[in-house]
Amino acid sequence: MSFLSKNVPVTDEPAAEVATGARLIPRITIQAFCEHSQTAQLVESAIHDRRMSKAALTTHNGGLEGAIETYKSNPTPNLIMVETSLQPDEIPGALARLAEVCDATTRLIVLGHVNDVVLYRELIRSGVSEYIILPTSAQSIVSAITELFAAEGAAPIGRTIGFVSAKGGAGGSTVAHNVAWAISQYLRQDVLILDMDFAFGTAGLNFNQDPPHGIADAINASQMDQVMLDRLMSKAANHVNLLTAPVMLDRTFDFAERDFEHVIELSQKSTPVVVLDIPHAWTSWVRHTLATIDEIIIVAEPDLANLRNAKNLSDTIKALRPAESEALLVINRIGVPRRPEIAPAEFATSVECKLLGQIAFDAATFGTAANNGQMIAEVAANHRSNEIYRLIGMHVTGRNTPERATSKASNLKLPSFLKRKRA
Repeated sequence: MSFLSKNVPVTDEPAAEVATGARLIPRITIQAFCEHSQTAQLVESAIHDRRMSKAALTTHNGGLEGAIETYKSNPTPNLIMVETSLQPDEIPGALARLAEVCDATTRLIVLGHVNDVVLYRELIRSGVSEYIILPTSAQSIVSAITELFAAEGAAPIGRTIGFVSAKGGAGGSTVAHNVAWAISQYLRQDVLILDMDFAFGTAGLNFNQDPPHGIADAINASQMDQVMLDRLMSKAANHVNLLTAPVMLDRTFDFAERDFEHVIELSQKSTPVVVLDIPHAWTSWVRHTLATIDEIIIVAEPDLANLRNAKNLSDTIKALRPAESEALLVINRIGVPRRPEIAPAEFATSVECKLLGQIAFDAATFGTAANNGQMIAEVAANHRSNEIYRLIGMHVTGRNTPERATSKASNLKLPSFLKRKRA
């Protein structure tokens, strides 16, 4: 059965560019030796960056001399950061003494107070990995570490976008799948949907798929690699692939905090856009996943229970990701007959999230799509929700959205889209 809409040309067009995902720093140990308390606080704040979720960072006093004394009797970590206030002509000699007590594989970042290009070139020639001039930002430090430990010539990694419902039945999965479809059809980019609701996932139903393998096989594989991941994925449509949930209740699914981490990273290496259909649950792995992905969209209905849950989610996500973009909000199923509703603008203000889209209640169209295992664009190509899904897809992939697009649907109240700064 073909899943391509009749209104979409079969011939492929060139893929549009999308923003890449943030590359996580691998599991390394970092020790920083600072001379000033302000520098120590700056370095410690870097650990809150989601790219540092795997790294172990500790700070010490003493600066360059403190590092030399420490490593005379202790092994060196993967990365050393040292702050120094020495004069430019004194720094190379002190670093030479540090090199004598360090392993050959250890990398070094120097935090200095002198802005001197000659000094910078000399340090780089002598084997220093990076020289950062203080004062600086935690983001600059994390970016420098990321560049050091990313493989040379490594290809860009896919962008991860997570959809989570504020309340069961709010429609997070439906929005996730239709946005993924919109990205694949309008941008001609490959999209991989990870259905992370093992017991009740609907990705297979919504795309009319019943593959023999899925995300459970990926999580349980003892030696998961790129080749095996490609074999486990099922093709749902042109540019759309799935890792479906097993949807069975004969066993419980209890996962550790980082069990999904490897599968997500492998997915990013092979697919430009990875859409995570996150279940309405609160576990250690859900919390960790929300802390480490590129974009988070909360899908909620306009009632009090959804408002409370969305507010709790928004506040928690801000605390988990203080240096990252905040969660975005999509209000779903607006206009259910005889149901008292909270106005979308008031809802978004209370939750303190940017309102990305509003989707009106339409039982007939959405019910038909669900029963047929199709996307809304396949059932009703001119349905107003398709434009909303497209605008959401443009925003979360880092593309500018034309202002004129927001005027096509009378029910839309979308804020002007600003291109998200890359991490």
